[in-house]
Amino acid sequence: MQKIAVLTSGGDSPGMNAAIRSVARTCAYHKIECVGVFRGYEGLIDGDFVPLDARSVRGIINKGGTFLKSARSKRFMTPEGRAEAYKQLMASDIDGIVLIGGDGTFTGGLVFNSEYDFPVMGIPGTIDNDINGTDRTLGYDTALNTAVEAIDKIRDTAHSHDRLFFVEVMGRDVGHIALNAGVGAGAEEILIPEEDMGIDRLVESLERSKKSGKSSSIVIVAEGDKIGKSVFELKDYVDQNLEEYDVRVSVLGHMQRGGSPTCYDRVLASRMGVKAVEALLEGQSNFMVGTTHDKMTLTPLEKAIKGESKINKELIRVSDIMTT
Repeated sequence: MQKIAVLTSGGDSPGMNAAIRSVARTCAYHKIECVGVFRGYEGLIDGDFVPLDARSVRGIINKGGTFLKSARSKRFMTPEGRAEAYKQLMASDIDGIVLIGGDGTFTGGLVFNSEYDFPVMGIPGTIDNDINGTDRTLGYDTALNTAVEAIDKIRDTAHSHDRLFFVEVMGRDVGHIALNAGVGAGAEEILIPEEDMGIDRLVESLERSKKSGKSSSIVIVAEGDKIGKSVFELKDYVDQNLEEYDVRVSVLGHMQRGGSPTCYDRVLASRMGVKAVEALLEGQSNFMVGTTHDKMTLTPLEKAIKGESKINKELIRVSDIMTT
């Protein structure tokens, strides 16, 4: 293996640039070429490649987003699009590729490998921490810190005006961000997809908080929570049934994806990039790099895609105690 490509696909996450940097510098260390692919699988089909050496990736470890850009590719979902991507890789003498992304990115790599037996290695880049086979995904720690910082600021306003705030954080299918940010920010209640709290219990909890003397409250809601159709529906219900509360909604949205990565994510990205390149050089393929108990591991892509990340039950209990 003499030349390895790297691309970012799907939603961006803090630490992707640090991972690209790590891949490029690990290639340089082993005296092989590295190529960056712009716009994910779309760029792979178009042959939108750029050489990356140790110097071309300087100054990006602290940058959010991905300088290689990211795009969702409908063309890569077709056999014709994947055939063109393979043609571009062969024309550029590329021997393997590192894919930085989530479920969709890994699914594309898995299909591509099955059709062309082309070596692929995945790095989990998603803030939701919803990939099986790793304790932490790239960008999750940064997103958590961003959410906690925002919630701390919202609490200042909640206290000042005696208000109840519903704060929606990302987490369409899993509640890792909501649960950890809620405990870290001292939220009164935390609503996650894994635990169907129910509207009656929420109202009961809010009534109990009011009777205990709390003049303001913060309720963290994962966007995938199943109590209501949306966080705004929850607000309307509380407005109608708990008139003593002055209710507001704050949706943190995409700000959780942006910003400079934390030290943890920078180090994680560096470790994952090294592991991904060296695994390819050892002849490994169709794996995702991850960490288990702070040890670097390889999980088959198929298992990473089809598995489910587990919510921390002990942390749910901690949350229940802290909101007493």
